[in-house]
Amino acid sequence: MKPIARPSPALLRLLAATPALLGVLHAHAADQPAAKKEDKIQQVEIKGAATAYDARRNDTATKIVVTQEEILKSGDTTIGDVLKRLPGVTIGGVQGRGGDIRMRGLGAGYTQILLNGEPAPPGFSLDSIAPDMIERIEVMRAATAEFSTQAIAGGINIVLKRAVQTAQRELKVGLQDDNGKIGTNTNFQLSDKSGIMSYAIGGNFTYGKFNRPSELVQEEFNLAGKRTQLRSADQTNLGVFKGLGLSPRVNVNLGPGDIVTWQSFINANQFRTTVTERFTQQEGERLARYVGTDLGVRSDFVMARSDLTWTRKLDAGAKLEIKGGVNYNKRDTDAPSLQYAPGMQSAIDRLVTSALTEKGYSSTGKYATPIIEHHALAIGWDLGWSTRDEDRIQRETDLLPPPAPPQAQNLNQVYSADIKRLALYAQDEWQVTERWSVYLGMRWEGIETTSEGTGYAAVDSKSSVFSPLFQTLWKLPDTKNDQVRLGLSRTYKAPGVNQLIPRRFASNNNSSTSPDSSGNPQLKPELAWGLDLAYEHYLPAGGLLTASTYLRRIDNSIRNRVDLIDRLWVSRPVNAGTANTHGIELEAKLPLRSLYPAAPAIEVRANIARNWSTLDTVPGPNNRLDGQTPVSGTVGFDYKMDSLPVTTGASFSFQSGGPVRVSDKQFAWSAPKRTLDWYGLMKFSPKTQLRLSASNLLHQTNVAQNAFMTPDGLHADTTLTPTTAVVRALLEMKF
Repeated sequence: MKPIARPSPALLRLLAATPALLGVLHAHAADQPAAKKEDKIQQVEIKGAATAYDARRNDTATKIVVTQEEILKSGDTTIGDVLKRLPGVTIGGVQGRGGDIRMRGLGAGYTQILLNGEPAPPGFSLDSIAPDMIERIEVMRAATAEFSTQAIAGGINIVLKRAVQTAQRELKVGLQDDNGKIGTNTNFQLSDKSGIMSYAIGGNFTYGKFNRPSELVQEEFNLAGKRTQLRSADQTNLGVFKGLGLSPRVNVNLGPGDIVTWQSFINANQFRTTVTERFTQQEGERLARYVGTDLGVRSDFVMARSDLTWTRKLDAGAKLEIKGGVNYNKRDTDAPSLQYAPGMQSAIDRLVTSALTEKGYSSTGKYATPIIEHHALAIGWDLGWSTRDEDRIQRETDLLPPPAPPQAQNLNQVYSADIKRLALYAQDEWQVTERWSVYLGMRWEGIETTSEGTGYAAVDSKSSVFSPLFQTLWKLPDTKNDQVRLGLSRTYKAPGVNQLIPRRFASNNNSSTSPDSSGNPQLKPELAWGLDLAYEHYLPAGGLLTASTYLRRIDNSIRNRVDLIDRLWVSRPVNAGTANTHGIELEAKLPLRSLYPAAPAIEVRANIARNWSTLDTVPGPNNRLDGQTPVSGTVGFDYKMDSLPVTTGASFSFQSGGPVRVSDKQFAWSAPKRTLDWYGLMKFSPKTQLRLSASNLLHQTNVAQNAFMTPDGLHADTTLTPTTAVVRALLEMKF
């Protein structure tokens, strides 16, 4: 096992210098003139106007709205770091490195990711968006008809900045230290208004190096439980990442209530890495097929999306919004590798090249009108088409001399796929009484995926779902602070393109715990009925206490099954019966001054979620859905000092692991994940401030295991991945 990394010298220097920095700021604050009484009164009035409407509290449809101020507060560089502190939201993968975003503890694919209200383009990563480009994040625990109902666990809508209020010139220059690897992150924002037109452009540049070692331990046990084989592999992963993002937008005011908006998002990045793996046999005699691998990866990716929106206010309070968009993605990858047989003999020289192109368009429209008193009726459409073309060429050369059997395999994997979707919806928000509102929605959504390529029969998969939706909000009588929410929904999850296409991807050392992978064109969509119930109690100064629960029944649930096919182990997705999952979430946000006016300006926040699930085709115990997090939670605080222009805070997040029975023969286990983050904001002037942050301070080693039971016994692969703390400094300047 690798030793746990120690705190970097840069982190120690930063912590040691903090008292001195606070002293300088204290002296700076003492020299500033005292604020006038009139100025204080004016600030209170402005704040009150800005916070008059609380979408989380007053909207009938349940959602958590994360404002731009909250997004930027902790100095995060990725959206995943922002979301991991929210109740019921967890991040997959190795802690401190980002990963797929999950709600309700459910695995990848159950959470709908939206960009400006539309499904994120294929291949899109939220980590490619700088937090500075985002206006707000909406976390929707229950589905609504306006957005795609591919949201069994819920949905997260990333809303990019659109409205331009005043001229703005802002530059943020940052440095980070990741265990001695120095990187940079630079952001800028430009905006202005002129007559009927306003414009804005945001951008970011990211550069970073990484060193990510890991260790793989392979064990085999006979039926009596005695270990018969033990080998380990040291793995290194050294690389460089460069990324550039731009987000321009233009608003044209054609007349009263008549606005045209053009908004685009462009992202380009380069990824370079070298990976080595070396096996050592410690017990037993059966060596791995290949005892070493040298791999290099060069990947270039470009994504562009452009939307044009026309919004028109009509008579009697009606409103029409029509949007059309195009997107384009391209990725080119070269991956040369050399594999070694026992004795470190060169065995296979392999080169894999792939070229992927995706392009498509989308269109949405919404007509809303208050047709009847106290009713807000809306109807609309949502359609899209995308095509995906990929060429994956594999060339191999045998390097072992005779009489070694030939192992080389050349592959020409060329395929194309078309994805078409159409949705029609209607929804009505009805204010029944002053304290009771009801949301009713209906959405029909259909998806067709077709594909042709070398080595497999043509694929034609069609599915459609009719989703009735209901939500209600009841503000309890004789109180201004207590309310109850209830939601009923029909949601689904359609198989992705990679899950449907039966192309095989080979692993370096094929085994039951490291199988090849392939798609399954016979997959059916997962269908779910859901119930959501919540109680909310609001406190003064933005505090709250909430308790919520949920139920989901998922038919045709999909899991990955491993089988021995033609003497090779292959993992394929299959429909695996009915799954039932339920859970509870508790959240608290407490400004201390709401209880004790003389207390420091500290806000304490905490949340915890507990999830359960069962799969009726898998024997117990521990037959929960693969990838579901049983327990997650966060506790933290924010402290705004009265005597200094300083704000600081910290948060501790926890995700449990434990055993999972994936099928009658497959097992998985993971260690709990713990992360500790800290931030500090120091304001030197109204236009200049310094933001310091340190993430993953516990730098815990990530441990994950996969196991498979064969007629000979149990085979288990355990991966241990050390992590590091990352220290960042960001200087923010406005002009």
